[in-house]
Amino acid sequence: MEDSRTLYYARVSSRDQNLTRQIDAFKNLGAKDDEIVTDAKSGKDFEREGYNALKGVLGLRKGDTLVVKELDRLGRNKEAIKQELEYWKDKGIRIKIIDLPTTMTEIPIGQEWILDMINNILIEVLSTIAEQERLKIRSRQSEGIASMPLVNGKKVSLKTGNAIGRPSAQFPVKWKTFYSEWKAGKITAKKCMDEMNLKRTTFYKLVKMQENGKEQR
Repeated sequence: MEDSRTLYYARVSSRDQNLTRQIDAFKNLGAKDDEIVTDAKSGKDFEREGYNALKGVLGLRKGDTLVVKELDRLGRNKEAIKQELEYWKDKGIRIKIIDLPTTMTEIPIGQEWILDMINNILIEVLSTIAEQERLKIRSRQSEGIASMPLVNGKKVSLKTGNAIGRPSAQFPVKWKTFYSEWKAGKITAKKCMDEMNLKRTTFYKLVKMQENGKEQR
């Protein structure tokens, strides 16, 4: 497309870091100052003014190209990067990553399918890596929990001394009174929940605890 544009995006995770290295890499490719978009914020929440502008009405359009120095400029982790690559692919916008020379290759007109192949490979590789990282994290968490000592029926962290998992439901101060009236048919379960400010699931969990002999002492 004759009116297609190439924009460049640089990001650092704090204002103390320097954008110079990324900007110099762009200028070595012939980038002009008004073609470079920058952010100096963490990618944690993806609340980045410059990056969001690239996605806005005045930002990149189908047929345009976005250049970044490194793949991780697009997101905070492999899964986030994969999602961003898919977003730009769906919009018909090419992504070039300077540190991945394959993505920088000029594609002859009529052979755009090569770009799709490159994007698909990147997305597939990132998906696999992201899934492996998730499984590794879960495995480490499970191993960590399994090694914790059991105290009063709950796993306890050696580091913090706190029990792992949700805290046990606690009987409200007036539980016995309302429970007895409910069991006697004098009030409804809804009335009990409203009076003691309990959710339905919590109310019936406490009922089960009560009837299993774990009533409030």
